[in-house]
Amino acid sequence: VLSSNYALYGDMSQRVMETLSQFTQEFEIYSIDESFLSLSGFKYHSLDQYAQKIKNTVEKWTGIPVTVGVAPTKTLAKIASRIAKKDKSLGGVYNLTGLSQLEIDHILEKVPVGKVWGIGRQSEKRLKEHSISNAKQFKYADSKWVKQYFKIVGLRTQEELWGKSCLSLDEIPAPKKQIICSRSFGRPVTGLADLKEAVSEYTSQAAVKLRKQRSVAKILQIYITTNYFKDEPQYYNATQVTFPSATSDTFELVRFACRSVEKIFKPGYRYKKAGVLLTGLIPENENQINMFWNPYTTQKQKLMECLDSINERYGMGSVQIASAGIVKPWQMRREIKSPNYTTCWSEIPIVKAIAS
Repeated sequence: VLSSNYALYGDMSQRVMETLSQFTQEFEIYSIDESFLSLSGFKYHSLDQYAQKIKNTVEKWTGIPVTVGVAPTKTLAKIASRIAKKDKSLGGVYNLTGLSQLEIDHILEKVPVGKVWGIGRQSEKRLKEHSISNAKQFKYADSKWVKQYFKIVGLRTQEELWGKSCLSLDEIPAPKKQIICSRSFGRPVTGLADLKEAVSEYTSQAAVKLRKQRSVAKILQIYITTNYFKDEPQYYNATQVTFPSATSDTFELVRFACRSVEKIFKPGYRYKKAGVLLTGLIPENENQINMFWNPYTTQKQKLMECLDSINERYGMGSVQIASAGIVKPWQMRREIKSPNYTTCWSEIPIVKAIAS
């Protein structure tokens, strides 16, 4: 068991995605470990061989084993990839294109309805109440009933199971509608000072993400909680601040975050976690300025740009807001973290050649 290493995960994910982008011009990064590639221009190629080439190249160039599912739609491709992961005899690749509806139905019959992309827990529960427990049964369910209870999203999922592509590739990721930064503490926190330090750091990290996508936030939410798995007094509370004008200024966000912690903090409890949520996000160039409260002046904007550029060049936390603390005894414990093999000069693996 190793501690989390977000820098390594992010860098390796980027390497995998860059490798995948060599194989097609239409490409969508769906998450840190998943993407969609359009192979619509490969009519005269063997899709099985091409998919195997993708898998082998990614593993050769990055060392990361992947599975590749090929199908007419995103939803079916997700199912194909899941099957390729579970069935080792397939060699990490499964192709559903060219199969008849009867053959696909035989496959869908073995897929639990809750494992179909786009069907969440509540939807799964309702479907099972109507005796729909697998993907095939959902595919053949009455479309009017599906639309009534699961709206257009459910109907699109059903049509995708029929092989009709309803979900296009998002080649340019849309800006996030909310940004969350939360961590469990390395040890229980009992004092207000430590809580304010932690919330200051989390708010600063959220502000960096906010500026990176060129957005500003109208609403700031803060929460603190104890450990509900411990047999000890429990407490949870949250508070929200709505700004007169949206902002991405770290100093303003941290100032209000610390005030919020002071409001909801109660002594006598052992806090396990704190979190920051920025919501009400809008593009920075569409922000309505308030005559009486303008936190994002040109001077402050230049300061934020300088702060971000220094941390991007020399590493996150090289320059930080003082209220985030120096020692930080509350930080997440990471004593058994793997080295930053690809992002830190001093931790790059050393290769030694031995002459024979």
